[in-house]
Amino acid sequence: MNPSIDPQQLANFGNLELLARQVVEGFITGLHKSPFHGFSVEFAEHRLYNKGESTRHIDWKLFARTEKLFTKKYEEETNLRCQIVLDCSGSMSFQPAGNMSKLHYAVYAAASLVEMLKRQRDAVGLSLFTDQLNLHTSARSSMAHHRYLYSEMDKLLGPYQSDQAAKTDAIPVLHEVAELCHRRSMVLIFTDLLDDPKKEDDFFNALQHLKHNKHEVVVFHVIDKRTELDFELENRPYTLVDMESGERLKLNPSALKEKYKELVQGYFSSLKMRCTEQGIDYVFADIARGYDQVLLEYLIKRQKMI
Repeated sequence: MNPSIDPQQLANFGNLELLARQVVEGFITGLHKSPFHGFSVEFAEHRLYNKGESTRHIDWKLFARTEKLFTKKYEEETNLRCQIVLDCSGSMSFQPAGNMSKLHYAVYAAASLVEMLKRQRDAVGLSLFTDQLNLHTSARSSMAHHRYLYSEMDKLLGPYQSDQAAKTDAIPVLHEVAELCHRRSMVLIFTDLLDDPKKEDDFFNALQHLKHNKHEVVVFHVIDKRTELDFELENRPYTLVDMESGERLKLNPSALKEKYKELVQGYFSSLKMRCTEQGIDYVFADIARGYDQVLLEYLIKRQKMI
């Protein structure tokens, strides 16, 4: 698979739609060189031929290039609907040294998914939330709709203002999204899962609401593994600032590193286990790793749904 794109290169690229196109094209090129080469670059317009079907729609030119039988896939055969749900709360604006913020990562990943869905002629909608649902669009597949989604996501890439930090409350938002998505959809949730641990049961009740309404759910856990999970900080005093409440805490990381890792890793492991138990796909999305992890998980999920 292709290596991740340098964060500074992303920042300098400018146009979100062009960036998404670059990421997806690099990803597709990487598929051909990886164990996942069965996902063809032609997936937007073709599907594998099934023995016994009519041969009338076989693409013989593609067979000459690939020595595999594909039939042309018409638009009415592609009816996947996808809702991208993006956490825009204050904690997502955390930016470790030498990397982009979690929010920037999530936006770039979401934009790349929009590009992928566009190529597959699937419908896509966007939901942006903090402690409330700030934007919700139904899933559509028109070019004008895609441009609108890119423009709304592009607004999130501006500089972070600490006095405008918004708190996280995914629970009512997920219930609302479950009711607003009237047709069966793949719901892709990008969040750092930094909510009140006491609300864990309520959070999973909200995810179950999506499942009860026949939606397929994937949770992309957006996190900087090195600092937020492994607590790899220099051995010196720090002042840590809660990006949602503004609360400050002075500490030396080495004094509580092991206890921190035990508690935080235990909490996230519990969330992952509960996702698995409830049939919800959990994807660990380390912002230092690039977007292949997101796009590949989406493709695998899509293959299961169609």
